[in-house]
Amino acid sequence: MGIIEKQPIDYTQHPRVNSDDPVPPRPRPAAPAHVIKSDEEAIAVAKRLAADFAQGAALRDREGLLPLKEIDTYSQSGLWGINVPKAYGGPGVSYKTLARVIAILAAADSSIAQITQNHLAINGHIDLDGTEEQKREFFGWVLSGLRFGNAFSELNSKTVGAFETRVVHEGDEAVVNGEKFYTTGALLSHIIPIVAVDADEKGYLVFTDRETPGLTVSNNWSSFGQRTTASGAVKIENVRVPKSRLLPVAAFDRPTIAGPVSQIIQAAIDAGIARGAIDDTIAFIKTQSRPWVDSGKETASEDPFTIAAIGDLKIRLHAAEALLDIAGEAIDAGLKNATEETINDATVKTAEAKVLTTEIAILATNKLFELAGTRSTLAKHNLDRHWRNARAHTLHDPVRWKFFHIGNFYLNGINAPRHAWS
Repeated sequence: MGIIEKQPIDYTQHPRVNSDDPVPPRPRPAAPAHVIKSDEEAIAVAKRLAADFAQGAALRDREGLLPLKEIDTYSQSGLWGINVPKAYGGPGVSYKTLARVIAILAAADSSIAQITQNHLAINGHIDLDGTEEQKREFFGWVLSGLRFGNAFSELNSKTVGAFETRVVHEGDEAVVNGEKFYTTGALLSHIIPIVAVDADEKGYLVFTDRETPGLTVSNNWSSFGQRTTASGAVKIENVRVPKSRLLPVAAFDRPTIAGPVSQIIQAAIDAGIARGAIDDTIAFIKTQSRPWVDSGKETASEDPFTIAAIGDLKIRLHAAEALLDIAGEAIDAGLKNATEETINDATVKTAEAKVLTTEIAILATNKLFELAGTRSTLAKHNLDRHWRNARAHTLHDPVRWKFFHIGNFYLNGINAPRHAWS
């Protein structure tokens, strides 16, 4: 569980957290990544890695240590390539399985699970919008063990969907200028896809090598939650790339699974946070909590109100996980047959899952302290990381709008909008 003790840390081996200092690129893998063969293997590998990642999760969060070794192990495991289609050498696992994989890992360390989020979503965009040449090249990178980061959102733009970063076409090259924030995964990546718009306001993913001149990545993420995701800033100054590395952002111009894929990964992370918090709550109650004086019980685990509360949390968690499975199945159906109807069905069902995973993540991480008692708030346990992570991560896209779009479809027959936050 989440109990940690103070250990000496060699900070020279880790980038400084909450710093504007530029961070050098990570080494590229010396050998190709493993290729997962089936959905069952993907789940088994995720469980094995989760058991390892959980051991140091509380310490990494407390000390602000980036999961360098863990991310290398993770990407070499083959899980970063699980939604590469079979036609391009990948396993092409179902999105139901992909969501389960992310939830398993997030229960162990939600920061590690989130670092994968944009990479997996980008894999989907490559499949939807890439040319055959780009698919072979870009998926080849993934299967070799290279990691995609992200440089999408901007800190000072009017809305999350507005982009001021510009790309200018110059012959066989493109030149990009701008600044990004919330760049989860970029610092630990090998290739950073940058969202930029040209003079005609056409959007592109510009696949840029992490070591390209003019590209500066800082670990200046200062949120109280998801501390070790390194979701800081990327500065882009006259960065040049071959035009062959420009992937049009066109998946939202037609019915595709792009939006639901992005959202189901978010929902799976929240479900994992909830499960990890509930597991830690149960373990703490059994081993360290005292029974309340009025209960007349010998142990905290015999308290009838505590027992009922744990039952309530488990029911809500299982409901959220069931909706996550249903959403994954709807996405898989939309991938096979993309129509307005099937894509809206996937979007709405994924939004329903996102509502329940958000609610159980916040409830479970709050209830932990009520049920485990005052001693569970001691700094040495760092159990507050669960609440901090849930509260920060669930802000990605507000569930108040999920209720609206879901209700507007069922009541008025109006389809949910198509974008990465719906």
